[in-house]
Amino acid sequence: MAHVRVTSEIGPLRAVLVHTPGPELLAVTPGNREDYLYDDIIDLELAQREHRRFVAVLEHFAQVHEVRALLTELVARADVREFLVTRALEVVPSDALAKQLAELPAAALVSLMVEGALEEAGPIARALNESGYALPPLPNLFFTRDVGIVIGEHSIIGSMRYGVRWTEELLIKALFRYHPCLENAGILYDGSEEKRNNYTLEGGDVHPIRPDLLLLGFSERSSPAALDHLCDLVFEHCGVRDVIVVVMPAERTAIHLDMIFTQLDRELCCVYPPHFVGPERLAVLHRRKKSKGVKEMPNFFAAMQAVDQPLEPVFCGGTARSVQEREQWSSACNFFAVRPGTVVTYARNEATLVELDHAGFTLVAATNLLAGQETLADGARGVVTIEGSELVRGGGGPRCMTLPLRRDDL
Repeated sequence: MAHVRVTSEIGPLRAVLVHTPGPELLAVTPGNREDYLYDDIIDLELAQREHRRFVAVLEHFAQVHEVRALLTELVARADVREFLVTRALEVVPSDALAKQLAELPAAALVSLMVEGALEEAGPIARALNESGYALPPLPNLFFTRDVGIVIGEHSIIGSMRYGVRWTEELLIKALFRYHPCLENAGILYDGSEEKRNNYTLEGGDVHPIRPDLLLLGFSERSSPAALDHLCDLVFEHCGVRDVIVVVMPAERTAIHLDMIFTQLDRELCCVYPPHFVGPERLAVLHRRKKSKGVKEMPNFFAAMQAVDQPLEPVFCGGTARSVQEREQWSSACNFFAVRPGTVVTYARNEATLVELDHAGFTLVAATNLLAGQETLADGARGVVTIEGSELVRGGGGPRCMTLPLRRDDL
């Protein structure tokens, strides 16, 4: 079985991990949506339809693995089941739950871990029709990007900023530790074991650009201490020599770096303009292997130029600020590259698509690609558009919904 290997954001995709949203989304209500990190509630059936279409597009280019399917294979093994159940019960000590988890068949156990397990309600709770979860449901799991990260041939388990996502760390750790499809050179950093409160790290802030170059976001979700620790690890184990850090604003709209920046092609990226160009631009730091401090760079593009990785920007939302803001909110910067210059995005971000058209991208609707009515020539720039009006309510786009396991080196 091939090792995981990812040394860039745009190398030809060979294998990717996704999770099709399921009944766990139904746990999100108008009253608790903020606890589950949602701005809105999602129609499950529509979201599933959109996600299946997205997966079909990915399958057009690469092998697609489903979290649920891989986990179901794994928990048939006694050691993996024991690992998951023991770890879950460390957090939620419950005899009733222990008994339930021990007896469930594989598929049902995985469903329970993903969709959550209700705790037994007492008389007061029953009278008030209030039930809580012993194991939290995971409505954010379809954003597989945050919880698992591959750099080179090593894996990293994200350390989620919000406790409601802790079981996700457990599930992804089980995959990286036990599943042959995710065989790796070792878990460099294990967020599921991380107990320090100022160490958080999520995949939306981690962009491997070249084998020797990593781009990181210091965001509300990824803390400076964890980023420094990650730098030390990748300097030592992954051949990384330079790290560029974008200092993110504390804004609800920009929770991860990949919500304001993604790479599209060898020398092309999409950015949310106010954060990268002009007087409101974000601070950018450069940390080098073996150097004591960091260097402040005049701007992002100068920083990339300094490490021989010049990038030209495509503007999310074009030139009008109101359109930039609207489209950034609906994940217009969040592209996923299946090979250099071939990217997937939501069809709804029309002004951004106009900019891509100007940059020489052929626009192809997912339905036409899948029906064989349109093709994308190798080597030509292309963008596949998917319907995502329901998925986008979860607060992410195609990059958020993918965990690349293998890409060809550039």
